[in-house]
Amino acid sequence: MFSVTVRDHIMIAHSFSGEVFGPAQKLHGATFVVDATFKRPELDADNIVVDIGLASQELHAICGALSYRNLDEEPDFRGVNTSTEFLAKVIADRLADKAAGGGLGAGASGLTGIAVTLHESHIAWASYERDL
Repeated sequence: MFSVTVRDHIMIAHSFSGEVFGPAQKLHGATFVVDATFKRPELDADNIVVDIGLASQELHAICGALSYRNLDEEPDFRGVNTSTEFLAKVIADRLADKAAGGGLGAGASGLTGIAVTLHESHIAWASYERDL
């Protein structure tokens, strides 16, 4: 399996509901380093996994749409615990939509999977991986 990873970041504010979250139930900020990994079993006709420039551009656009927002106030996330795991899935699903819509170039039609990892810190991160 071949893979290519591109990186960006998001800076968000949010709060959580539920005792399990302790003090994070209060409004707080978070900065995540975001890694998006694109996978395929064979390289395309140009011997690449995906156009890195387009992948970086689309990840940046998705991250930009989330950054500097209080996710508690966003209609898509109202009433949802926007955990690190949940946000990894949101970003992976949005990248999958971009791939399906041609936003990652024609060669992306051979992609078989996307994995997104959000790094909360140097000691904690969460990932979501999906098939395409």
